[in-house]
Amino acid sequence: FLGNGPSGICLSYLLSGYTPYFKRGSLHPHPILQRKLEETPDVSILDQDLEYLSEGLEGRSHSPVALLFDTLQRPDTDFGGTAESVLTWWHETDRAIPHLVLGRNTPGGAWHSIEGSMVTLSRGEWMGLPDLPFKDWLKQKRRGLRNNRATAEDIAQYYQYYVMKKGLQKNFRCGTVVTSVRKVSTESISNHAQKNLQENSDSLWNFNENSMEVFQVDGFFKTVKGDKEPFSICAENVVLATGTYDSPTWLGVKGENLSYVHHKLSALEEAVRNNSIGIMSDPVLIVGAGLTAADAILLAHHCNIPVIHVFRRRVSDPGLIFNQLPKLMYPEYHKVHQMMKEQSAACAGPYECYVSLPEHHVLSFGKDKKCILQDKNGYQKIYKISMALVLTGSNPNLSFLPNNGLDLAMDSDQPVNPKRNPIDVDPFTYECTQEKGLYALGPLAGDNFVRFVQGGALAVASSLLKKANKNPP
Repeated sequence: FLGNGPSGICLSYLLSGYTPYFKRGSLHPHPILQRKLEETPDVSILDQDLEYLSEGLEGRSHSPVALLFDTLQRPDTDFGGTAESVLTWWHETDRAIPHLVLGRNTPGGAWHSIEGSMVTLSRGEWMGLPDLPFKDWLKQKRRGLRNNRATAEDIAQYYQYYVMKKGLQKNFRCGTVVTSVRKVSTESISNHAQKNLQENSDSLWNFNENSMEVFQVDGFFKTVKGDKEPFSICAENVVLATGTYDSPTWLGVKGENLSYVHHKLSALEEAVRNNSIGIMSDPVLIVGAGLTAADAILLAHHCNIPVIHVFRRRVSDPGLIFNQLPKLMYPEYHKVHQMMKEQSAACAGPYECYVSLPEHHVLSFGKDKKCILQDKNGYQKIYKISMALVLTGSNPNLSFLPNNGLDLAMDSDQPVNPKRNPIDVDPFTYECTQEKGLYALGPLAGDNFVRFVQGGALAVASSLLKKANKNPP
């Protein structure tokens, strides 16, 4: 499958024969779920009816299976509790399904591209993968969690350690770029043209005789010398777990391609490191009202760099992420939200070097570094800026799929987007409704938090085990 972030790692664990069972004698705080779990304690969770088990569960995800797997691993975490997982894990090697995990970088996916000192939004323990609690790993490093949160560098290292500790590295192929995934008939495949990435393993090639179509996955492998070696693999099932960190969203306005307009937070970090902007510079324009924009504001504020902050929503909009975060756990984001409220251009507030422009949008960027903004009433303002950061989210790059994956989305007229238009999947198998044998996990399927992507992996593993007939009777 494609993508070696937390979704891909978790699925590899489940497909390597690691099987979850209800731990005898454990007590889940949800009495109805407890009763269901006690009905068949000898049957693994993977082999049970996930729809039946997840019925009636509520929480911070729209996915029933995500809520189920999360509450089995962290029973009362949303209430601040620390109850132990009600799962026990058995390694049943005869149930392993041969698979490959293709990723551009080392295991951990986009976590290796994020500034290492960034603190995660989620609590540290929510970043953990099955049967190796994140806080236990941190203890080995003789570190604690700051305000219950972890740094991106910690997370990236933990995911690499997890793959090694669980013996999954043989399934991972790093440095691979997939250029095409398409359905082909088994007759059209000429064996000599295929290059199998998995040495000494013929199992990937033993297709189900009833299956007349398979997926052909083409791409290239980056060697240590920097060469590109092409590969072509065939598989009956393909899992899309590529996340959405690939392509930052553009506003689509005039001048957005000028050199001072950036779409990644790293551009501001670099400018600070190079001392190319500072306290005496023209303001930095930050566009967006999500957490990445907030991180940019915090960084600029810390370095006394003046900021003009532009966003489309009202400050009180309930859809604004800041209105959904508990103040105590996220003091720094609460501070940004306070600045947004108190420091609008209309009334000077207590925060120097920061101006908030709610319900505004960018009309254009000029070559002279002048930016034209417009408010909700159509009034325009011109600001001279030093650099602009457009931080309004990112989109997945699905150019390797036919028609850029549009046909797989909930609304096939619009590009796939993790929040507005995810891939349409069956909620209990995560198989694409439009393409059998193709699965989608994580943000592509609308699951945007590490703690919730794991339920999708459980659903996919359960489905693949049924297909491979590796479920016990």
